[in-house]
Amino acid sequence: MKKIALLIFTLFFATVTNAQDKIYNLIIGTYTNSCESKGIYVYDFSTDTGDFALKATTENVINPSYLTVSEGNDFVYSVNENGSESTVSSFGFNSKSGKLNFLNKQNTHGADPCYIINDDKNVISANYSGGTISVFGKNADGSLTEAKLIIQHSGKSVNEKRQESAHVHMVYFSPDKKFVLANDLGMDKILIYKYDKNASKEILTLKETIDTKKGSGPRHLVFSNDGKFVYVLHELDGSLTTYKYKNGSLKLVQETTIEAKDFKGETSSADIHISPNGKFLYTTNRGDANTINTFAINKKGSLDLVNQIDTKGKGPRNFVIDPTGKFLLIGHQYTNNVVIFKIDKITGKLTDTGKRIELCSPVCLVFSKQ
Repeated sequence: MKKIALLIFTLFFATVTNAQDKIYNLIIGTYTNSCESKGIYVYDFSTDTGDFALKATTENVINPSYLTVSEGNDFVYSVNENGSESTVSSFGFNSKSGKLNFLNKQNTHGADPCYIINDDKNVISANYSGGTISVFGKNADGSLTEAKLIIQHSGKSVNEKRQESAHVHMVYFSPDKKFVLANDLGMDKILIYKYDKNASKEILTLKETIDTKKGSGPRHLVFSNDGKFVYVLHELDGSLTTYKYKNGSLKLVQETTIEAKDFKGETSSADIHISPNGKFLYTTNRGDANTINTFAINKKGSLDLVNQIDTKGKGPRNFVIDPTGKFLLIGHQYTNNVVIFKIDKITGKLTDTGKRIELCSPVCLVFSKQ
């Protein structure tokens, strides 16, 4: 009898644990100046069903358009994209309740931060309009120090409207975190910095600069799951570049495009991610397209187009794949919703689930454990 009771308890515990493992925090950053938004929203998201439930929000946070969660899952850092008054904010994070407790904010020393990353020592922002990279230290309570380092990019390229000066659009750690890669849309360059998280001054030192195609405007990048390749999405011309990566150096492998052959409208490439199984790469295009492409990643790292579909909204600025690889969620800046697609893990193709998260101007989506 005791053995039966023990078996029933074990099965019950396993079921409950398994159910809990399928619920993640979905944290969404928004623009707050175009419609009614409280800033950052936290949802329970089921990776089993794709269902969701709002559980917490911030209050009066200005334009938290990009977010990053600490490795310990206890802090959230956001940009506050607000022209010359732009800042970076820190929040204590209760991963169970979803509650965000504002800690402090610091001046970015560069207008319009649009990307942010963190490790156990530092928080780093890419400041688009200012053309700068800012490095902030972390205090013991998770709050931010004043900027320890500010790097100013200088240069321009051929697009007079969009490339009149440097525009840092992304900073991204290499898998071993020995380097930080910075995409500069305004200069048509990828700058690779050596990263020393414990340094007092020379936290980032320039190692190498890669010139991209003139007028391409490198926006976002992603590493392959094995860390051997880097894929760079270019905002202005829709090109997608594959590089072989080793020890902070890039070697060109392939140039392709996310545009359909018969596409004639405005291109505004947005985001790029790889499925957890490492088999598929996805890219979004805004402008007149509002599409998402699926590419198969072959053994040599190059890409083969699988298909292109409509994102079911306007302004697909950012998207995220859930940690189990079952769902892909696209935030639409202009139609004020998140569209939830299901991923076929065999083909990589996406199917609209019909499920929508309705909220003002969602522009950054991040999953975290509870």
